Amino acid sequence: MSPSKTEETYTAAAAGTWNLGDLTVNRLGFGAMRLTGSAAFDLGTTPSDRDRSIRVLRRAIELGVDHIDTAAFYFSSLRSANELINRALAPYPDDLVIATKVWAGRDPSGAWWWATPDQLRGQVEENLRQLGRDHLDVVNLRVPPSRRSGSISEHFGALADLRDAGLIRHLGLSNATPEHLTEAQAIAPVVCVQNAYGIGAPAQEQDFLRACGEQGIAYVPFFAIAGAGREAGASATDSDEVLAVARAHGVTPAQVRLAWTLRQGPHVLAIPGTGNPDHLVENVAAGALRLSDDEAAAVTPET
Repeated sequence: MSPSKTEETYTAAAAGTWNLGDLTVNRLGFGAMRLTGSAAFDLGTTPSDRDRSIRVLRRAIELGVDHIDTAAFYFSSLRSANELINRALAPYPDDLVIATKVWAGRDPSGAWWWATPDQLRGQVEENLRQLGRDHLDVVNLRVPPSRRSGSISEHFGALADLRDAGLIRHLGLSNATPEHLTEAQAIAPVVCVQNAYGIGAPAQEQDFLRACGEQGIAYVPFFAIAGAGREAGASATDSDEVLAVARAHGVTPAQVRLAWTLRQGPHVLAIPGTGNPDHLVENVAAGALRLSDDEAAAVTPET
């Protein structure tokens, strides 16, 4: 199946489903980071058009998206992703799963800060308040770069206590290592790992993706389209191999990247974000794109 702009509109169901604990979601979801402005995490850039962002969110639900990734630190000078989600979608559909992240935070000036274990409850309650929820479906502990080789047990233990208190339904990890996962699982169940991943990902991350699948844990890549561009977005340059596959199917390079990502395993989800309604339709349609073995091998760089 090769979705294109001239064909029927596909829904997120075309990507198949996976379980986040006892919650079943379509594997093609939506990331809220790019809803708030012309650049992620920069208060000096142009805020998004509020009505357009709300339309994008409502259209995502119409297209079968039932998994939205967000965070209280997704905000620009005038926009908050959580508040846009609340305005657009509340009262929420029964099957909608909203995942958020804590440990990282930003003050009103946009400066980053990192919570202590005791401060995590305040971050959870901030997400609850902004989203208008009485509990959070999934909370990912966003590991700071400084802890890539350090312990996360105190922070994850604090989140496990909040889960026991009924504020959180399921726990996950973000920007984590296999060692972090092992440490966390000794404290409480982990339903997902959310890491940077896409075409060209290092071999050790590919191994981690496979290990998550063997344990039945969802692996949720971010920057699957942007790649090395990260928060700045995808570059205008794609490999000849990606461009060739895109031409063969009559799709965009971004759709090829998403289809390749979903192909890495039935436990792999995708959460592409956009504030553009047309891009949203294209991203969701990528869940229906099936690459052949030869095509997938062609676009995968040798490691």
